[in-house]
Amino acid sequence: MMANLKLPKLPDRTPVKLTITISPELKAVLEAYASAYEAAYGEREPIAELIPAMLVGFLASDRSFSRGSKERR
Repeated sequence: MMANLKLPKLPDRTPVKLTITISPELKAVLEAYASAYEAAYGEREPIAELIPAMLVGFLASDRSFSRGSKERR
């Protein structure tokens, strides 16, 4: 085993399915966002494909959460 590689071992990339319940209002907003995405990029993506990227972006931009995450490590 080469322990001195610059690239660390890759994390587990096995997808995890999560089922949630949302309000009709949020569903309508997500559908509107999917339409705006399609208008911007010319491709329709399912809401279920957009939500993970939206969550990653939201969590990355939350400074209070980021600070707390660094402290927990």
